Amino acid sequence: MWYIGGMPRKTDARERAIATAEQLFRIQGYTATGLTQILEESGAPKGSFYFHFPRGKTQLAEEAIDQYVGRRMTVLRNISANTAGDARSFIRQLFDTFGAEMVATDFQFGCLMQNLANELPALDPELTARVARGFVDSTEIVAQHFRQCGFSPARAAATAAALVAALEGARTIARLERTPAVFGSLARVCTDSWGAPEPPSHGAQG
Repeated sequence: MWYIGGMPRKTDARERAIATAEQLFRIQGYTATGLTQILEESGAPKGSFYFHFPRGKTQLAEEAIDQYVGRRMTVLRNISANTAGDARSFIRQLFDTFGAEMVATDFQFGCLMQNLANELPALDPELTARVARGFVDSTEIVAQHFRQCGFSPARAAATAAALVAALEGARTIARLERTPAVFGSLARVCTDSWGAPEPPSHGAQG
């Protein structure tokens, strides 16, 4: 799962700063996370921080977003490959995977992109654009899977958008309730309705 990557080596201050920032942004958001906390929790030397991140917290957030989105897309591609041609299994595994992540992180980690999107007034235009691209690019992987299952392009795009929205909303509810039950409920409701085969098209009658 994408929240698991192992902490970088102790000597790798740059990677430790990025990993720590990502975790803190996922737990408490962008605005509430200060550079002092990131440096203290990562153990990164303050003197080298601006060497690695000359634009400060904004640049650090950009790199955290890029790494998070990259791992998220890898997870989605792996689930797609494991359920090739099977829309129902794909949907079920997505809900199972997101729910398992919530349990493994003790319901602390939200979606980095969702957390930052909720703080758009506090973000600069480049961060906003990065978050938007992250959703677009990862949602396209979901839509591509549905197209490969025989969905029309329009249905694949609509189903992917609805599924991503459901997954992100479920994360919020799971964090509040401290239970993954909502993922199971959504999986049961959505698997059959959203994963049903594309109905046959009927040509014009002669």
